[in-house]
Amino acid sequence: MITVDSLTRRYDGITAVEDVSFTALPGRVTGFLGPNGAGKSTTMRVLVGLTAPTSGAATVNGARFAELPNPGLEVGVLLDASAQHAGRTGREVLTLASDTMGLPRSRVDEIIGLVGLTSDEAGRRVRTYSLGMRQRLGIATALLGDPEVLVLDEPANGLDPAGIRWMRDLLRGFADRGGTVLLSSHLLHEIEVVADDLVVIGKGRIVAAGTKEELLAAGGTQARSTSPRDLVDALAQAGIPSTISEDGAVRTDAEPARVGAVALAAGLALTELRSADGTGLEDLFLSLTADSRRDGAAA
Repeated sequence: MITVDSLTRRYDGITAVEDVSFTALPGRVTGFLGPNGAGKSTTMRVLVGLTAPTSGAATVNGARFAELPNPGLEVGVLLDASAQHAGRTGREVLTLASDTMGLPRSRVDEIIGLVGLTSDEAGRRVRTYSLGMRQRLGIATALLGDPEVLVLDEPANGLDPAGIRWMRDLLRGFADRGGTVLLSSHLLHEIEVVADDLVVIGKGRIVAAGTKEELLAAGGTQARSTSPRDLVDALAQAGIPSTISEDGAVRTDAEPARVGAVALAAGLALTELRSADGTGLEDLFLSLTADSRRDGAAA
């Protein structure tokens, strides 16, 4: 379990995060979202002991990272896949980490196979690795100690579609076995697919937190009709504001059941009626962070 409690961090008078509080629970994947510069990286660095808080606390299973006797056995961390020693082989990186944690070296071969690196790749210098291979090596290092908690910043960066699917299944399986996952990513669709809970940060403050279902339900409803303009008019007559998106979908903050009832009463056929997930997460993210993101920044 991860607990962030009233966390504040200032740098030379600049407040990076202010009074940030949230939890990431066992058995669940928590998506940590925010524009560039919103405070995600600072929060995660404080959590794993790389940055000291100005006030407040961030703990893993009730203890600060620096207090953990053997941190790698309790929390796996991947914040920057490019920070690995370029002159070592992948196997050497993992062997050193394994020795530091006091693990048998057989664990190295086991984890290399788990993350999909071949024996030849594990024997190559990290400087020759693609970004996707570095990500796999970083994930291997995070998983090496069989921790209960994972803290991952952009772990799918550089992975191809098959790699992204592999990552998704790995994180889902880790959480389903009772692990805690805190996942930061700019790939909103991947967050929407794998996350159970969402924490959104903007300008160093939490702007929304809750289950994915709760937050997406607040994002409203998406409906499609053979006559979208007629559906918009019918909703307006019922006192329900709505809009038509570029792809012809009708979007509204009303619940799906209410939209369906209005369409039925108006004699309009609906070809789609659902909570506005997927696109809804993007819209939710953009609306929640509108005051804090730069134009063109995705996360």
